[in-house]
Amino acid sequence: MAGNHSTSEHQGGRHKVEGPQKHIIAYIFSLVLTLLAFTMVAAGEINTMFTYILLLVMAGIQVYIQMAFWMHMKDRGHMYATVGILTGVFVVFTMVVMAEYWVWW
Repeated sequence: MAGNHSTSEHQGGRHKVEGPQKHIIAYIFSLVLTLLAFTMVAAGEINTMFTYILLLVMAGIQVYIQMAFWMHMKDRGHMYATVGILTGVFVVFTMVVMAEYWVWW
């Protein structure tokens, strides 16, 4: 058994169990990104377009961290959840685009 992984029997095969170290690092990184976002907005002295772009990039990083470490989407066997999330993103994106066209036309 190496590092922060231990093995246990899971459905007839070996299953690696993560320790808390990766979750603690992901939590701290998420806190830092959140505090950085609040600080940028509160300062208000940075170019507005740059702030929007940087906030979107940090939000994308946050989404990846949440899905990879807390929802365990980086592990094998999560294809149904991945397809469901991507389908939901597609549906919401389509609804937003259609609502914009409805309002504009």
